[in-house]
Amino acid sequence: PKSTRHSPHQQPPHPTHSERAYTSHRPQSTRRRSPSRQQTTLQQTMSMNIFRLCGDMSHVFSIIVLLLRLRVARNAQGISLRTHELFLLVFLTRYTDLFTTYYSLYNSVMKVLYIASTASIVYTIRLQEPICSTYDKAQDTFRHWEFAVAPCAVLATLTHLISGGGLFSVVDVQELLWTFSIYLEAVAILPQLIVLQRYRDVENLTGNYIFFMGLYRALYIVNWVFRAYNEPGYRHHYVVYFCGVLQTLLYADFFYYYVMSKRRGGKFSLPTKG
Repeated sequence: PKSTRHSPHQQPPHPTHSERAYTSHRPQSTRRRSPSRQQTTLQQTMSMNIFRLCGDMSHVFSIIVLLLRLRVARNAQGISLRTHELFLLVFLTRYTDLFTTYYSLYNSVMKVLYIASTASIVYTIRLQEPICSTYDKAQDTFRHWEFAVAPCAVLATLTHLISGGGLFSVVDVQELLWTFSIYLEAVAILPQLIVLQRYRDVENLTGNYIFFMGLYRALYIVNWVFRAYNEPGYRHHYVVYFCGVLQTLLYADFFYYYVMSKRRGGKFSLPTKG
């Protein structure tokens, strides 16, 4: 079937996260005609806008805040190891093109940063004393392999096959893994939100970390809207949209109580169930 993805000349310069450029992997005869140089330059310029840049920086800042929280507090109370195992899996499956395709220095640095920093968080909580001794497994019980990884793998495979993708080439496997990472990122925060609900009292740095993670996704939604109206040749990807909105909605309840606690200036606590 004819590909609806970008040709190589249409790839934005920094396709990180949900903005990864779509390259047609069908034979050349089935690809769309490449735009003029002026159109390509304009499209590349528009693809990195203020909303996308702020979204990326918000994500980086959230990771820095969490690493700072672990180093300063020297404990992992209220932090979900399972959420960060899911995020590490997201980045490892999304960035399989790190050593095969060069987009830009910004793109490569960001990919390495996300993988390395998330791996560091997982290592710290799982193995580094005295932090690992304070990690409460009894509170972090969401069965992420059964209820997150497995369903997302099934959805990704079905989406990939329905869209006309194959399973027998490196490119097809990369596309399948990328789709899987989009689905998985949408629900990766669930274990963390459940842990916070069980602890109720949220430390300041932990709350800031969750807030900036949610803000990153919300800014990406604004970025998609901005690009749709301002970028010539911009093509929509509704799986990305659906997962981005779902991920943002998961943060909505947390956002409300976070903002209310900042307004009151008191301790940040989540309500009990019921």
